[in-house]
Amino acid sequence: SCMRLMSAYPKHYVEPIVQKDKQDEQKIELSKLFHVPIKAALNKSSDTVFHDESKEKLLNYITKKGNSALARSLLLKTLEIIKRTQTEHMNLAKGDKDKINTNAEVLLKQAVENCRPLLQVTAIKRGGVTYQVPVPITTKRSYFLAMKWLLDAAREKERKVSLPEKLAWEILDAAHGHGRVVKRKDDLHRQCEANRAYAHYRWS
Repeated sequence: SCMRLMSAYPKHYVEPIVQKDKQDEQKIELSKLFHVPIKAALNKSSDTVFHDESKEKLLNYITKKGNSALARSLLLKTLEIIKRTQTEHMNLAKGDKDKINTNAEVLLKQAVENCRPLLQVTAIKRGGVTYQVPVPITTKRSYFLAMKWLLDAAREKERKVSLPEKLAWEILDAAHGHGRVVKRKDDLHRQCEANRAYAHYRWS
């Protein structure tokens, strides 16, 4: 019996590379694929300089019930608030103003990097006892958790304040290495450190 494929494309089709800089980097490898069929690029794919994967990921996590237009406006408003706040800080600063970063997208990336966990604990049962065992997590999941925690922290704040404002505060706090999300990551790492004696249960 023939198993049905999950993709509309046969297995020999390759993934498209949309970004111009990635195409330049992989020029030699791509020259070998001249006669290999390529999958069509997704509708949301873009090769503009404004396209950023971390922004697209965060946009997908903000989206609820498929309302991506609302999610995009919320994210743009968030980045605008970050830009305005940092510009205001720069104008009020008396010292070296060049040290204050006003690029909202760079601050967003910095915040996500500061919130990324490297380990997490997982429950493993041995001899009738459940142990909290520290295990490393994949890069993809660490980025997912960082963005999820930022959104959760923003949504937990008081309801009277709009989501873009709350999310902007959380991103700015995380970008500067403090705030609830960075504390949550540090607490998780401390828990992993405390349970390092059970690390060998990963392989048993």
